[in-house]
Amino acid sequence: MNVIVANKYQSMLENLGIDVIKSMNGEFDVEEIISTFQNFFYQRMILDITAIRNYQDIRNLQKLSISLDMDKVILLLDESPESSSPAYLSKLISMGIYNFTRNMEGLQYLYNHPNSYRDVAQFHQIDEVVVIPQPMQQAPIEQPVQQAPTQHFIQAPAPAPAPREHSHIIGIKNVTKNSGATTFTYMMFNELARNYRVAAIEVDKTDFSYFNDNSLISAISGTIMQEVASLTTCDVILIDVNNSVQAESLCNEVIYIIEPTTIKLNKLMMVTPQSLKKLKGKKVILNQSLLSSKDVLDFEYESKLKVFYNMPPLDEREKKNKLMNDFLIRLGFDLQAR
Repeated sequence: MNVIVANKYQSMLENLGIDVIKSMNGEFDVEEIISTFQNFFYQRMILDITAIRNYQDIRNLQKLSISLDMDKVILLLDESPESSSPAYLSKLISMGIYNFTRNMEGLQYLYNHPNSYRDVAQFHQIDEVVVIPQPMQQAPIEQPVQQAPTQHFIQAPAPAPAPREHSHIIGIKNVTKNSGATTFTYMMFNELARNYRVAAIEVDKTDFSYFNDNSLISAISGTIMQEVASLTTCDVILIDVNNSVQAESLCNEVIYIIEPTTIKLNKLMMVTPQSLKKLKGKKVILNQSLLSSKDVLDFEYESKLKVFYNMPPLDEREKKNKLMNDFLIRLGFDLQAR
């Protein structure tokens, strides 16, 4: 059984679909959370970071790491500058907090596949200040890594360099199963390559090999940040994210692919009834779609979504595809000949 401590993201966590033995809603002092759950048996704790009073102070997370088993805790971060900063994430990792995410997909993934240090090592800035856990009644002691190493320091490879400052990273993700995200990524790559320095990566699969194009990249979640960081000359990086939380977190924007056939939509709603609700306000593409303009309006009314583009079936062997070109222009690219 599981426990949930929620505040700002209470409504999201109510739809998580897990067995809950105890929940707390509101804002709490970290000592109150510790006293409630320190001797309480649970399988997983889903902890909304905004439920921790003054969570911006990393010392409050340090108190949790000392008193609770952080292997059982999944931390749901918000979008605040404090908890979004690389330095904050690095300090979480230094305290043994490896399971953190910002969305429902990440929660569901980490619930079944908890992170180890290896999964988050790329976010660990070992050349910066490391917070060393101390007893709760004492203030934390900060020591620069440049000093002689002690048993408190985690030995890890230096992080990969950041990707090119102006690289635009676009994720492509199937919503309905096998809806063509890989081919869609490949066709975007071909069209953009006429005017931009572009790279295409697929994560945790090797379907790109069937296109017989050696410039396409296949990677795994554990190395995706290094792959992206190595593409220092690219204007655009396309990522077929599949189910990789790590890959999705790197994207500036994500395109969500739906194949609007009756069987695929009904299967989606049967397996994950809340899936379409999560797409509200996001870029939704109807792919391999034979829907008319009226059908699209009906789909928008029934799903309560706004369709960004209705893409009919395309021939990926065409050297220049007008419909894909039109889609990319709408996405914001300048595809005029240079």
